[in-house]
Amino acid sequence: MSSSRGTLAGLGALLALAACGDLPQPYRGRPGSQAQVLAIPLAVRLAVPPPDQALLPADGARAFSDALTAALQAQDVPAIATATPLPLDWLVEMTAAMEGQAIRPRFRLLDADRRAQAATDGMPVPIQDWAHADRALFDRVAAEAAPKLTQLLLQVEAARKSTDPASIAAGPPRLRMVGVRGAPGDGNTALGSRMREMLGGQGFVVQDTAEGAAYGLQAEVLVVPGATRGVERVEIQWIVSRKDGEELGRVVQMNEVPAGRLNRLWGDIAYVAAEQAAAGVKTVVSNALQAPPTTSDAPRPEAPQAAGAPSPVPAGAATQR
Repeated sequence: MSSSRGTLAGLGALLALAACGDLPQPYRGRPGSQAQVLAIPLAVRLAVPPPDQALLPADGARAFSDALTAALQAQDVPAIATATPLPLDWLVEMTAAMEGQAIRPRFRLLDADRRAQAATDGMPVPIQDWAHADRALFDRVAAEAAPKLTQLLLQVEAARKSTDPASIAAGPPRLRMVGVRGAPGDGNTALGSRMREMLGGQGFVVQDTAEGAAYGLQAEVLVVPGATRGVERVEIQWIVSRKDGEELGRVVQMNEVPAGRLNRLWGDIAYVAAEQAAAGVKTVVSNALQAPPTTSDAPRPEAPQAAGAPSPVPAGAATQR
């Protein structure tokens, strides 16, 4: 199996992670101060037609459409509830499916040619509540879904603008973010949220569902006692895979921090870690796209060690094979 591996090794606290090879240097100054700002003007109008496959009667479907439209408008998204979209409108396609004793709303962003660009799931709703749904329930579901749809739409816009014109028809690369596990404190949530933001800036559309995604990303965090008293060693592995099940590579970050430092809030540490790892994920995907086909019998020569990487410590090198 061919693989591509990018590795980051830190010197000092995790806040001062140093990148190896061609990966970028840490964010300087005040990391995280602009994390919630995506200054990408939306160039499309989003139509929200009443869903006909959301397990709702006609009046409920219209109420659901109105609720989601209002929630999207509150996010400054140019959205309109209409059953007759204009030719250049993008669409929010809403459906719902049974999951045990609950109903799971689902949302897809479709471009003007009705090609799926991104997808996300809403919060589950008890079947009985969905059967007697009123506007208050739809408002709650819409309030939870609208920020995710807005983020996806911004990522699609950014990715399309950064894509080679010859490839725009195929749409931006879509990646399913499975999640982060193993981190103490709020690390799983903080790292996952920051990584979504950073990957959007790298030209990916990050979604919760597998539908339409070409790549998958998951992260594992390990915190163990360090070599000296009062210190813990932190290792984060971002694992990139393809929809055929092949693991394309890993971005590995290692460092030592004061014991207990990550037991509560990760804050800017999550920002810096995600910023650097997102560049590594892009490198892994780019290398996989450029690599020629290989067979199990073909030799796999080791690539030269990245400039500036410590030797012979494996954790300090960015290699490809």
